[in-house]
This record gives sequence, C-alpha cells and structure tokens, in this order.
Amino acid sequence: MRHREAQRTGWSVVFAAWLAVFCLFGYRATFAILKGPIAITMEWRAAQVTLGYSLMMVCYAITAYGSGLMLDRWGARPAYAVAAVLGGLGFFLTSRVSDHLAYLVTFGLLGGVATGMLWVSSTVSVRQWYVGRTYATMWGLAFAGAPMAQFTLAQWVKPRLGQAQQALDQALVAAAGLDVAVLAPSELAQAASAALADPAVRTSALVAPALRGLDAAWRGEMRMLGVIVFVALIAAALAARKPPEHYGMRPFGALPTAAGDRSPPEQDWQVGAAFARYAIWGAILTFLTSMMAEFLIWTQVISYWTDDVGYSLQEATGIYAVIGLIGVFSMPIMGRVADAVVKAVGQEARGRRVMLLIGPFTGGVACLVLLQSHRLTLAYAACVIFAIYWAILPGGVVGYAGAVYGRRALGKIWGLATLIVMGIGPFAGSLIGGLLKDISGRYTHSIYYALGSFAVSILLAASLPTTAGPAQAGRG
Repeated sequence: MRHREAQRTGWSVVFAAWLAVFCLFGYRATFAILKGPIAITMEWRAAQVTLGYSLMMVCYAITAYGSGLMLDRWGARPAYAVAAVLGGLGFFLTSRVSDHLAYLVTFGLLGGVATGMLWVSSTVSVRQWYVGRTYATMWGLAFAGAPMAQFTLAQWVKPRLGQAQQALDQALVAAAGLDVAVLAPSELAQAASAALADPAVRTSALVAPALRGLDAAWRGEMRMLGVIVFVALIAAALAARKPPEHYGMRPFGALPTAAGDRSPPEQDWQVGAAFARYAIWGAILTFLTSMMAEFLIWTQVISYWTDDVGYSLQEATGIYAVIGLIGVFSMPIMGRVADAVVKAVGQEARGRRVMLLIGPFTGGVACLVLLQSHRLTLAYAACVIFAIYWAILPGGVVGYAGAVYGRRALGKIWGLATLIVMGIGPFAGSLIGGLLKDISGRYTHSIYYALGSFAVSILLAASLPTTAGPAQAGRG
C-alpha cells in the first residue's frame, strides 16, 4: 500500500513537471513563430525583437536561483503558482504593447520571472523522486511537455498567423509589382522584405490593411497563450509535491553499489564548497555552450527558412513543428537509453557523462544538415536530429550534477548554475544570431556559429570528472 502511494505521488510530481515544462517551452517555441510578425508590424529590427527574448532569459536566469532556494524550503508549488500569474500576464500584456520599452517589460521581465520559476523547480523536483536507473526515464516523460508545447502551440498559432502573413505577401507582390514567375522563392522573400521598408508601400491601399490584419493576428494569439499558460500552471501547482522524505518515503531507482566503486556517499554540500570544484563548472560550461547554440537555432530557424531558403511562413512553421512532434517520442525513448547506459556502466556520473558527449555531437550534426535545408527532406531531417539532441542534453546535465553532488542541496546548487548558464547562453546565443543577421543580411552565418558552439561543448563534456570529492565546509 505504501509503495503504491509513493508511486502515485511520484507520478503527480512528474505530471506537474510536464505542465511546467510545457509552459516554459511554450514561451520559447511561440517566440520563434511570433517574432517575424512582431518585427514587421512594429517596424523593429531583428535584434530589437530578439532583445526582448534575450532579456527574458536574463530575468529567467536570475529568478532560477531564487526558485531553487524556494524549492529546497517549500517545494515546487509556490514557484508554479507565481509563474501562473506572471506567465499569463506576460503574454496578455505583451499583446497590448505599442512601444519597445513596454515590450521589454512585459515579455522580457514578466515572462523571464515566470519561466525562471519553472526550470529548476521541474528538473530538481523530478530528481528528488527518481535517481540512478530511473531518473532519465521519468525526466524524459516530464520533458516531453517541451516538444508537446512546440508542436501543439505551433499548430495553434499557425493558421491565423499564416493566413495573415500570406495576405501581406500577396499585397506586397501586387503593390511592388514583383514578378512571381521570374524570382526564386528566396529572391522573392528578400524583394518583399525590401519593398516593406518603403513607407509608400507600407501605407498603400493594398498593404496597409494586410499589415493591420497581421498585427491583430499576433496580438490575438498572445492573449490566448496567456490563458493557456495560466490554467496549465495552476494545475501544476495543485499537482506538485514535496520531496519523498517529507512523506516518509524514499526516492526510486537507486543503483546497487558496484564492486570497487569509490564514489562517496551522498553528502550535504554547501554552495561555496560545490562551486570550489571543477565538476560543477565543467557542467556549467558544457551546458552554456550548448545553450548558446540551441537558443540561437530556436530563435532564428524559422526566419532562416523564410528569408534565406525561401519557404513561406506556413511551410517553415510546419517544418518547425516536426521538432516537437518527434520530441514527444524522443524524450522518453532517449531517457530510457540514458538510463540503460547508466546501468551498463554501473556508475551514474560516468554514464551521464557519456550522454553529455553524445548530446552536443548530435546538435552539431543537426546544424550541418540544417545548412542543406534547400532540400525539403533535409530540413525535416535536421528537425528529427535536433529533437534527439534536445532529448539528451538539458536533462542529462541535471542528472550529471545530481549524480555528483546528490539531492540534498541540488536545488540551490543547480539554481545558481542555471543563473550562470541561462544568464549568458540564451541571451548571447539569440542576440548574436540577430546581430549576425543584421550585419550580414543572412541567417546562414548564425547556423555556422551554432555549429562551432556545439563543438566546444563536446570538448568540455569530455573533461567532466565522475566525482567532486568529499564535501568541505563552505558558505551556502
């Protein structure tokens, strides 16, 4: 009876984490689709729109450390409740902005604090209940909320935005006298973008109504996203539970001690002592360099397909949704693979390190394939490979940190690590992507940058130790 109760409680934690991850990545996934219409209707440069996302990630990172402290003291429920209110307001108020500063406050600040409440709370709460040979499998199930958000929310916003964008494209062709029969898709996209920069074209009788239609479309979708986030996170708060020890239970999946295993027993680390060891810094740098590449791709890939390759917004959004569709299956599958590797190796930290080598390698391969996106089959193939990468690295690095430092202080340790990683990686990656486009006029150079960042991540993963040594007194 006690075991069944523990199983139900553990599944409740996983379900709450699934909802949290769904909302967290809902912010990220929909930005890639909405940023183009926002830039067009608000007359902002790519770097200006991306700055809102970059600011969101800085606020996310700062908040993540506080959420880790909250988690260690009160559990995940308060963090999810705060995120419900601020996350819903972030989307809703952004739908009403009329200037850049207001956009930075609503999407950047409110959205950043809301999403910052979700990552550490979801990952660490699952790690508190599942360790060893069960962690990656259960986290894979929870993390499936991320690709589900990417797929379902893309399908949600695509019809209205796609129709509005298509109406604008047709109006631009007619107003600027573009020859559709002569121009290649990528040339037509660039010519339409150039025509849109002409004030006379923007205010023409054909284009002005189409611009108003696109403006109304993205604002309406943001309001609906705000409602979805609020409802989902209230449900997550209700489902959240404290660590198993609070209920007189134990975590699932502990590995038996292997012969000759010299790993120290789980210790009560202080933050100062943990950060005096290379293990956490190696994990941070491995994660950071992959995050720079990953967030650059997520924020720029649809624009790369529409501007550099020549796909329509509807086509690009459909391709992008494949990452989410495949990810729904790749998350739990790769979770089981990761746990199988841990079991085969016999030492969790060593097994997690193997997966952290495979993760960025897969991301690099995906970038190489993405550069061949003029062939539609390879664009889809790149999405499949990215979905596999995505299933490995984010949860894998938390698993590595938990294996090395244990569960007792993982909330504050990983909260501070997340502050560093997410304060630099996503901000720098997404901003560099926007700047490279503004400087060169193309998004292709951003893909090459991401490829190099994944290569550095592989080298850093190879340097990770399998133990941090004994805990020493430090400032917490």
